[in-house]
Amino acid sequence: GSDTDQQLVFIPIAAVLFLMIGYQYVCPADSNTCYFRSDEKGLFQRYSSGFELVYTEADEDLPSKITSKFNFTERDLDRHVDFNIRGDDVMVFLHIQKTGGTTFGRHLVKNIQLEQPCDCMPGQRKCTCHRPGRADSWLFSRFSTGWSCGLHADWTELTSCVPVVMNKRDKKSAQKNKRNFYYITMLRDPVSRYLSEWKHVQRGATWKTALHMCDGRSPTQDELPACYSGEDWTGVPLADFMSCPSNLANNRQVRMLADLSLVGCYNMSTVSELERGRVLLASAKANLRNMAFYGLTEFQRKTQYLFERTFGLRFIRAFTQINSTRAASVGISEKVRWRIEGLNALDVELYEYAKELFLRRYQYNRQRQHREEPTTEDYSSQVVRW
Repeated sequence: GSDTDQQLVFIPIAAVLFLMIGYQYVCPADSNTCYFRSDEKGLFQRYSSGFELVYTEADEDLPSKITSKFNFTERDLDRHVDFNIRGDDVMVFLHIQKTGGTTFGRHLVKNIQLEQPCDCMPGQRKCTCHRPGRADSWLFSRFSTGWSCGLHADWTELTSCVPVVMNKRDKKSAQKNKRNFYYITMLRDPVSRYLSEWKHVQRGATWKTALHMCDGRSPTQDELPACYSGEDWTGVPLADFMSCPSNLANNRQVRMLADLSLVGCYNMSTVSELERGRVLLASAKANLRNMAFYGLTEFQRKTQYLFERTFGLRFIRAFTQINSTRAASVGISEKVRWRIEGLNALDVELYEYAKELFLRRYQYNRQRQHREEPTTEDYSSQVVRW
């Protein structure tokens, strides 16, 4: 028996040694990229640009460690929509730039199991997503209806424009009052998202045809000055990108989810910057929380699962996590990272909130599913397959 005892003692020692060596490997003694935090449930927090930008989902079906900064009610967690595709319900996809929205948008038109799938003509950018037996769209998105409310229309634009557009599109607008609009969106870690937008703009993207409608008009040039003088901002260095005060990349997620009319739209002189930020952040949190569904780019499979549970729809092919995106290949220093976090302080706060709510919703749905169907084949077999 003494041999077994020695082996049993050896196992925990080996485990501790392995963790210490692993910790040294991930966090060399001379780097300040990792530090212990007593309030963290995990072993160590990784705060290096390299690690955080390459998002993996290795922890996929293990319970993720969830921070507990916010108080969410059961109503916040229990999202189930009786999506009536045969009736007048409409799903509205709010697509924020560089959040993996193009990929998600393609899933919506090409990857949902439907009685009447969207009709995607080869070589066509758009698909026709009609209800069974009716020439009437159930999905409002770039790949179905196109940018009918403007390029990358935000919450402020969509909420005032979508009902009007959908009632024009559909001839029988008799029951327009019964129509439910279910808003969905995708969010992404703000530093990765910002760097991805910089790379995209550097390659020539401008989105200058976006309308930015608010309170019935687009902003004036004084309210929203351009960051560049020519046709576009091709080749812009990161330092220049960061130093333009009117760069719409800054806090883009909060701005696109908030009700901008609460702060006088793009007119910066109506309230102080601090108050403006406070109001926009609170509005973005409320609008996000009250949407039918949102996903996180960093958690593709959890996003798929939550969408399926929320709408009672199923995807044909599993979502995949792309671990190397353009932002991931940008090595940035700690100093630059702090600068980006500073420029996107509202987005950083929103994302922290969104991530906790998202993981709690996932946890809640998993637990409910286990109660509903203890011997389920349906999902556990899929989980194993993935």
